Amino acid sequence: MNKKLEALKKEYKDVPIPKELDEIIAKSLPKKKKHRYVWPLGVAAAAMLFTTAVNVSPEAAQAMAKIPFVKEIVEVITFHEVKEEKNNTSIDVRTPAISGLENKVLEDSLNEKYIEESKKLYEEFEAAGENDRLAIEGDYEVVTETPILLSIRQTIQKTQVSGYMQHHYVTIDKENEALLTLKSLFKNDQYVKVISENIKQQMQQQMDEDPNKSYFLTKQDVEPFTQIDPNQEFYITTDNQLVISFDEYEVAPGYMGVVEFKIPTDILSEILVGDRYIN
Repeated sequence: MNKKLEALKKEYKDVPIPKELDEIIAKSLPKKKKHRYVWPLGVAAAAMLFTTAVNVSPEAAQAMAKIPFVKEIVEVITFHEVKEEKNNTSIDVRTPAISGLENKVLEDSLNEKYIEESKKLYEEFEAAGENDRLAIEGDYEVVTETPILLSIRQTIQKTQVSGYMQHHYVTIDKENEALLTLKSLFKNDQYVKVISENIKQQMQQQMDEDPNKSYFLTKQDVEPFTQIDPNQEFYITTDNQLVISFDEYEVAPGYMGVVEFKIPTDILSEILVGDRYIN
């Protein structure tokens, strides 16, 4: 991966994550003071929590109307949308917000991170010069929704001569109101090796069957794939299968785009904490 792509990847990972987020998996935390971020847009003068989002998005108002008094529905709405063009540069970003969780620490922390990500994208748009010819796009999609699970995919694409796409996922246990991490699904760190070896096998099989497919597997590649990151992007499907996701250029040439691998449950069963999520 070249230096420019590494910089883009680092830019996303440098977005500050609220310190409470890592602890939420194990237990609920005491409520903390809410932070407010000032947007560079007149439409949204401050980054507000969901209770105020109804003033920004008609979709949010409709969502509020559907929530029964006895129990809030956990769902994803559009908190804010920005679409602008100037000097050969454009931005089109939808910011998601999670609503309906009783665990407001978790809800607020996730929403604050979404807002901060969108702020950084807008600041990059504002700073771009006429010769940069930069196009920034951001969107989200609910990829899994069951009585237990909610998985949200956020897509960020930056195009400047060539494009670079990233997928980022959030998966929540709606019943226990907990954020799931890849590590939290397994008994120990053995999952990194088990999943990595299976992905290598899938890569090789795909290349053997289709000459148009290519992955960074050999020593001749600049950065051959060796193993997943312990916090690799992932989601869980509606039929309770684990899917590992890689950004564009991360493990394959750019023409392959974002690539995903479904991991067979039978190779994970011995190292899973339980079968609540993956079975």
